[in-house]
Parts: sequence; structure tokens; C-alpha cells
Amino acid sequence: MPLLLQVSRFDPWKDPVGVIDAYRLVKASVPDVQLVLIGSMATDDPEGWHVYKRVLRHAGQDEDLHVLTNIDGVGPLEVNAFQRASEVVLQKSIREGFGLTVSEALWKGVPVVGGRVGGIPLQIGPNLCGRLVDDVPGAAAACLELLGDPALRARLGRIGHERVRRNFLSTRNLRDDLALFVAVLDRRPDLVPRGEIDASLPSDVAVA
Repeated sequence: MPLLLQVSRFDPWKDPVGVIDAYRLVKASVPDVQLVLIGSMATDDPEGWHVYKRVLRHAGQDEDLHVLTNIDGVGPLEVNAFQRASEVVLQKSIREGFGLTVSEALWKGVPVVGGRVGGIPLQIGPNLCGRLVDDVPGAAAACLELLGDPALRARLGRIGHERVRRNFLSTRNLRDDLALFVAVLDRRPDLVPRGEIDASLPSDVAVA
């Protein structure tokens, strides 16, 4: 059974209700698709509990739609397993900074369908390793495209892993720091890192 996944706080800016609506559009064409929503609940976040209850009501009794939290015993190991087992990871945010779960999924070779907001376009690039979307129908269409083309998913997954390796690991920060130190010591302003995203691709990867 194909699996869609979103890992995020139960926050209105993460649009979990919109993710459910997109899943239902996908399910009309792919009846055996499943959706898992995983979130971490905090005792000092009353709004999170409100959104969580709203999500449960919206999910209804659909046996293929699973809403899981840390209070259900879902921790980092389980999140990792779900990310690796998913065909598509969503991050359908309405507002977002740097979406850590986007890079986590890309590092694991899973394409991401993400909202065209905040830092998500920087992570995914111009459809380099997933799809950027603006609304529920767009998210559903992107999921259907990826679910229907395993070769495309694999190709985007390889691009995503390489993009994270080159740009978003701590080793990239270390490299930039060292280059800055060398530039200052050698009085070489041309060596000062400017934080550009490396958009070049491995030789065996073609952009879809």
C-alpha cells in the first residue's frame, strides 16, 4: 500500500487539515493509499491540543488515515522508519522557516511535496527533488504524479539526498567557517563564503 506522510507539530500553519483533504483527493484515484500524520504534543501548547482534536474530527473513522503522536509511543526511531517507508513526504505548510522534516526526508531519498513558502523552496529547489504546491488540489496532483511514477520518485530521491549532502549538513557549515577563517587570515575577500546553494547534480541524475 502506498504511504503518504507528514511529520510536524499540530499547528494551523502546517495545515494538517489541508493534508487530509489532499489525501482524500488522491484516494479517489488510488484507493489503497494511506496517510500518516505524526506530531509531537507539548503540555505547554494548548493550541496544539486544539488543532490535534480538530484533526481527529476531520480524519473521522477512515482506517487508512492514522494520526500518531509521542503520547502514542511514536519517537525518533518510529519517525525515521515511517519516513523511510513512505513513497511521498508532505510538508504542506502555509508558513514555514527552514523545514527540518523536509531535509530529513530528502536525506533518506524520499521526494517531498511542500508548500511554496518560507525555506521550503530553498530546500526542494525548482522541483529538483520534489514538488512545490500552493493549495490542496496542487498537493493532490503532485502526490498522484509521484505515486504513479516510481522511477521519478527514485530520481528525485537521489537528487534530494545529494542536495542535502552538499548544502544542509553540519559539514557544510564547518566548510564555510573554515573558508571564512582562511579568507580573513589571508585577506582574501574572494574566499569569503556567501552561502550559495549548490544546485549542481550528480552526473547520473537527470532533472524530471
